[in-house]
Amino acid sequence: MTRLSTLSRSIAGKVALVTGAASGMGRATAHLFADEGARVAVVDVVGEGVATVVKEIEEAGGEAVGWVCDVADPDAITALVAEVALRFGGLDILINNAGISRPGPVEGEDYEASWAATLDVNLTAHARLVRAALPHLERGSEGRVVNIASTEGVGAQPFVSAYTASKHGVIGLTRALAVELGQRGITFNCVCPGPIETGMTASIPDAAKAKFARRRVPLRRYGQPEEVAHATLSLVLPAASYINGAVLLVDGGLSIQNN
Repeated sequence: MTRLSTLSRSIAGKVALVTGAASGMGRATAHLFADEGARVAVVDVVGEGVATVVKEIEEAGGEAVGWVCDVADPDAITALVAEVALRFGGLDILINNAGISRPGPVEGEDYEASWAATLDVNLTAHARLVRAALPHLERGSEGRVVNIASTEGVGAQPFVSAYTASKHGVIGLTRALAVELGQRGITFNCVCPGPIETGMTASIPDAAKAKFARRRVPLRRYGQPEEVAHATLSLVLPAASYINGAVLLVDGGLSIQNN
């Protein structure tokens, strides 16, 4: 039977660079993209984690190469993108997922250092990676960039002001680049995860998580990294060619509940 639809929902053969890919949502995204046939550059500052994820993907029949990179280092970013493009023959998809959080009060002694480190990793690195990847992304006429923000990008809570500011910035950067670079065939979109079971939330006691989910999340649970990865995948498909500047909340309904 002849298909009636004409737009592809396959990323097979695409080259995807995923930062923060050694654990959590980045790891799940790298796995999912590889399962879907993409060739994945697994990037993280944790070398052991990078090697583990690459091995997992290869053992499952996928294609991945690992890079250890501190995205707070601008020279390392330039070298990374050049090496990935050389190794795979191009770059089609960029997932800016790497992020850190350093909680503390605004009057804390270490606040200035925490602010600088958080903005470097969570926001400035996104812009630097886009700048480095841009020549490769526009070459294929279907370049895709997805920036991972947070529900902190559309709201706020105390003692994480640097993190919150960085995630608001990620949304702003995404929208600005969607307007600026859309004419060059590259789409920029943003995913805002809510409470997800990752390393960043691992220190929260299970009882506290359950109480928070019952009170704040209509689905009454924390999300799983793979659920975020599937949302990310939906934005990089060739068929997603008219989705540009979107902010996709993956939070179980947290952000729309009034109480």
